Amino acid sequence: MSTRIAGALWALGLRPGDRVTVQAEKSVEHLILYFACLRAGLVFQPLNTSYQPAELEYFFVDAQPACVICAPDAADTLGPLARAAGVPHLLTLSARGDGTLVEAAQHATGAPDVIDRSTEDVAAILYSSGTTGRPKGAMLSHGNLASNGRTLAEAWGFTPTDRLLHALPLYHAHGLFVAVSCTLLSGGSMLFLPRFEAGEVVTLLPQATVFMGVPTYYSRLLSDPALGPEACRGIRLFVSGSAPLLADTFETFQRRTGHAILERYGLTETLMNTSNPLVGERVPGSVGPALPGVSVRIAAPVGLERPPGETGEIQVRGPNVFAGYWRKPEQTAETFTADGWFRTGDLGRIDGRGYVFIVGRAKDLIISGGLNVYPKEVEDCIDSLDGVAESAVVGIRHPDFGDAVAAVVVCRDGAAPIAEADVIGHVRGRLAAFKAPKRVVFLSSLPRNAMGKVVKQALRDLLASENGKPSRSR
Repeated sequence: MSTRIAGALWALGLRPGDRVTVQAEKSVEHLILYFACLRAGLVFQPLNTSYQPAELEYFFVDAQPACVICAPDAADTLGPLARAAGVPHLLTLSARGDGTLVEAAQHATGAPDVIDRSTEDVAAILYSSGTTGRPKGAMLSHGNLASNGRTLAEAWGFTPTDRLLHALPLYHAHGLFVAVSCTLLSGGSMLFLPRFEAGEVVTLLPQATVFMGVPTYYSRLLSDPALGPEACRGIRLFVSGSAPLLADTFETFQRRTGHAILERYGLTETLMNTSNPLVGERVPGSVGPALPGVSVRIAAPVGLERPPGETGEIQVRGPNVFAGYWRKPEQTAETFTADGWFRTGDLGRIDGRGYVFIVGRAKDLIISGGLNVYPKEVEDCIDSLDGVAESAVVGIRHPDFGDAVAAVVVCRDGAAPIAEADVIGHVRGRLAAFKAPKRVVFLSSLPRNAMGKVVKQALRDLLASENGKPSRSR
């Protein structure tokens, strides 16, 4: 089928290097479209299904695709946007796996053989989530995808007998490259779900050997009373990524199921960099050591490598690191050091055993009164307070300190009321006073993007609007 879809795109005049922009629901045919693009040397460019027309206009103009593929009911809306952006072709693909793309594939003739590609040729462009500024298109090469897929399949012990329960979206590196590549490169199989639903996943777990998810999936699985050792009897590996996994979630899941979730660390631009071991200690709060073939270092702002245990920017180097940002050579140059390391923008430390601990984003670093405050340290402290489900810490402008520490707290259902003074007092009793929040706001949930990452800019905006209002206890 990938040969027929490749033939249909070839018949439209698409040639190696042309972009194919896809905003379609998850389906087997969607996955096969990705294979067809690899076969024909085309560049696969998936988009989040939540993006609205105003957002899609930017991607159509920036990616300059030769073809846009969308859901049938979106064609009337997106067609004019695509034409205005100079896109020659628009085809449709539904969640059921039908549409004009599949119709064209049924009648395709003269499909090309597999087009030879080098390790440097671009295979896919994935746009960043765009939580700050315009999204940037990360160009991932055939070499990036192949090396990372093989490394992960070996590191995580994949074999032809494995069956992955796939509930992740296909527009993100986690679902498209990590999950799919591990399965296909090992000759395994998948239970392919259109979306994550906790009840359905718990029901299907006994038929699988591996499950991959974002932290939100695991917290929702824990809310299902049917989750327990019996449901997980055939699973050999649970993997979590795309956002930090709370230590409490890790520990609760282990007590409930007997399984220690394997947490790993990756980025759109680098795919996977580190992983807790398949065999060995999986440390809560750590994303494990560097994967084979990948180098990780902690650097000071001037680029000097820091000794073990000290905090600095995480920088990586290896065959997994992307070629650069699409049509943005200046930003590409800025994100690499003079000696060729990719600057992740994440702050972290490496312990004496080589385990990496992420403490936050560099842009989220709070400098209060000239002193550095790492949000993750304060969040971990707040999360240890009885009755707190989770928290997020950001910096807000302060006339005296420059930045002030502010916390947004989500309380556990049914817990005793918590006041602002409780949170501040708890932190002051465990950390230096300058790290304690000067403001606390309580919410029912934290704002997150599609992959479960907390959108801290939304919290900064909220706290700015809340300035001067009394805090509420929960």
